Amino acid sequence: MKTTIQHNSNTFEVDLSKPIDISIPLTNTDENPIAWYLEKPVIEPVVSGDWIGKVSEGKSSTNFNNIFFNPHGHGTHTECLGHITKEFYSINQSLKQFFFLAELVSVVPEMMGEDLVITRNQIKNILGASTSLSVTPEAIIIRTLPNFKIKKSLKYSNTNPPYLAEDAAHFIRESGIKHLLIDLPSVDKEHDEGKLLAHKAFWKVKDVNDLNPDARLACTITEMIFVPDEIEDGSYLLNLQIASFENDASPSKPVLYSIL
Repeated sequence: MKTTIQHNSNTFEVDLSKPIDISIPLTNTDENPIAWYLEKPVIEPVVSGDWIGKVSEGKSSTNFNNIFFNPHGHGTHTECLGHITKEFYSINQSLKQFFFLAELVSVVPEMMGEDLVITRNQIKNILGASTSLSVTPEAIIIRTLPNFKIKKSLKYSNTNPPYLAEDAAHFIRESGIKHLLIDLPSVDKEHDEGKLLAHKAFWKVKDVNDLNPDARLACTITEMIFVPDEIEDGSYLLNLQIASFENDASPSKPVLYSIL
């Protein structure tokens, strides 16, 4: 189903019948990715006395499961600046629009000491060369290379994954991009002594205890996505879907549509 969308004075055509889901499903199996020293999610039927909320057990007419998970550590999630601030901010209140023009870029992180880092120059050069839009994209989607499928089930804890340099996050912010999506468990270094430099640079948070008035309340970071190899770098329409959690983060389902 082709449809026409308008962004400011620009008109684009997309085919809504061909969605590209770049989220990772949440499961209670060992195939679920895990970060931040957690165990795998738990999905299990409610038990009340002799009653079990599972049709196959023969004691219920419905399947009735509890789900225990952490949005930051168990899969694709979208977070607002409330993730790092003393004052509470909710992703459900921060994200009020859900369709954005997005640019998908692929980056090979550079070795810096013992770390693999996505640098400012990489983002600047790739973003400047790749965009086919006549306007600045509202979202950037970063696919790190090599792009092994094992990303969908990796156990990231204590592995020092690649991360985004502070000045790279600053460049993304200054470019006017409001939504940052990445296929890593965090935009920041795993063990960084709580500095969270890339988070703070992207959201323009100067003091987590006393939020500055120009902090970017409506901007989001989405982590632990997976973009298959066959999806080419370039411009897309992004539909960023979240559950309506009053929490700093929510499991999310970012979906791309090719711009025709």
